[in-house]
Amino acid sequence: MSAEPSLPHHRLPPESLAELVRGEGGPATLTSLLGAERSRRLLLLRMLDDATDLGPAWDLLSQAQQRAPALVDDLLMYPQTGMWLASALHRLRGTASEAEPPPWVVLGHFSALAAAAALRAELDFGIEVPVRHGRVPLPTLGCAVLPTTEPWTTATVRAEAGRAVVEASGAGVVIPLPFGSAGAGWHPVRRLTVGPAGRRLEIALDDVDPYRTYPQPTEPRPLSEEAAAHWGQLLERAWAVLLREQTGTAEAMRRSVFSLTPTAARERFRPRSVTAGEAFGGIEASEPDDAIELAVTLVHEFQHTKLGGLLHLTPLLTDSSDGGTELWYAPWRDDPRPLEGLLQGVYAFVGITRFWRAHRTAAAAQTAMAQFEFALWRTHVAAAMEQIHRHPRFTPLGTALLDTLRDHCAQWLAEPVPEEQLALARLCTDDHVARWRAHHLRPAAPAVDAAVRAWLGGASGPPAALAAEPEVVPDPSARWLDSLAMLVRYRLGDTDDDRPSPDWPEKAAARVTGALTGDALLAAGDATAARHAYLADLAVEPDRAGAWAGLGRALAAADTEPTAAHLLCHHPERARAVHRSLRQATDTPPDPIRLATWLGSPPA
Repeated sequence: MSAEPSLPHHRLPPESLAELVRGEGGPATLTSLLGAERSRRLLLLRMLDDATDLGPAWDLLSQAQQRAPALVDDLLMYPQTGMWLASALHRLRGTASEAEPPPWVVLGHFSALAAAAALRAELDFGIEVPVRHGRVPLPTLGCAVLPTTEPWTTATVRAEAGRAVVEASGAGVVIPLPFGSAGAGWHPVRRLTVGPAGRRLEIALDDVDPYRTYPQPTEPRPLSEEAAAHWGQLLERAWAVLLREQTGTAEAMRRSVFSLTPTAARERFRPRSVTAGEAFGGIEASEPDDAIELAVTLVHEFQHTKLGGLLHLTPLLTDSSDGGTELWYAPWRDDPRPLEGLLQGVYAFVGITRFWRAHRTAAAAQTAMAQFEFALWRTHVAAAMEQIHRHPRFTPLGTALLDTLRDHCAQWLAEPVPEEQLALARLCTDDHVARWRAHHLRPAAPAVDAAVRAWLGGASGPPAALAAEPEVVPDPSARWLDSLAMLVRYRLGDTDDDRPSPDWPEKAAARVTGALTGDALLAAGDATAARHAYLADLAVEPDRAGAWAGLGRALAAADTEPTAAHLLCHHPERARAVHRSLRQATDTPPDPIRLATWLGSPPA
């Protein structure tokens, strides 16, 4: 009896694998990843068809595929198609959240996909599709708005002799031709084309597909013409930066970034961007401050895209024996992260570090900012990788990837950075980890109790047990741990007319959510005033983690109370925990600096 033939597998060429291990990836590598993603989408679609009856929509999609296979392939590879497939399969398994639409609306989205494919293939047809709060999104094409008050209902998409319409309850919306045109009741998916001939980026600015936001779908929110034009201008300038400074990355993006989902602007220097492994080639991003921020966002999320594609082909980590409960410090997050999440962040921020490394030599007007960002992120990335180096869960490929990225980062750490920006980066990296420790690390309760007894008993120092490794206990109140870095960015980004003045710290702290006045004083270089400000905060709110960490940094910068400074810089969680217990045990809380000095003394 002969063996059954094995199914073909996607395998990356050695040179492509080597590129991805370095955190890079050229056009050929991305073409290989796209081929694998296409096969994966087809398998998911077949799984969905096996699990439910897709009915007329399947037949219509098949007709469109026979007429225009390339156009249907584009629709299949659209990021939002992948996101919908994952959502539909999760829904069939009963793992959706209560906030999602009814199951028939989720599964009915396939009819909208089939309608879009048939329209693009110029077929005559009619098919029923879901209506979501009066809107009928047709993937890659646009969204019709119908006069209905029902949250979930149906409409019919019809096409005949080159005319297409969406109809429901006696009302209809004509889909204008050519696709991309606006019309009464119709919002098209805009296509942005930026860059010179031969190096153009063509991308959908998708504000209507419900599966354009990750990981949860949201209803269509069409942009105004002015807002869409603004995004186009920002993308044009960001793309020019990438073409000049990240040529290989830009060339790969041209072949594998398909959609950009715009969301509302956020606080300055705090953009939000998201990708999803199921939405290969899609990026969701808040409106950036400027073109440089958008360029960084594109690089950041493209790194996630590449790593997600690699992980669909081969694992970098083995399964966790503890159920994935082990948590780590991620310098770009407020919360502790599992190993999988930390690895994603490392890969993304290696790309960001590489961007700033190049940009600092190309940016004439913002050299100081670029030098600071390069110094900051190389240190953050190095610290993150050092925690997990040689972790037993890494596969051989995962180990090779982390080792290679560590080697690159070691070389970057050796590159010179002007002293002022280097010192500011060190200040911010040290401050972030101290704030994280103050929030998320918990010394053992018996050791804290012993320290309270020793303090009240007049011992010369704390018990040795307090120096034991603390437990990671996620603190949901931990927010805006990057406040000091935000304030430094304000300081470096201000114009000459706005450079630090006597009232700058107060004004700057008011602009940065989560920032204390002491943080702004520290960013301005006034360590003595920062110390007084932090002590004042602790007098009012003695459990404020950021004030404990900031006080340590202020004492270190002022070069006073070295024992207290060292304790608060490296183990603020001890001072916070013991101070809290002392407040509960006595009516008079101890002086924070005196307590920190005692805690930093040799064990009694």
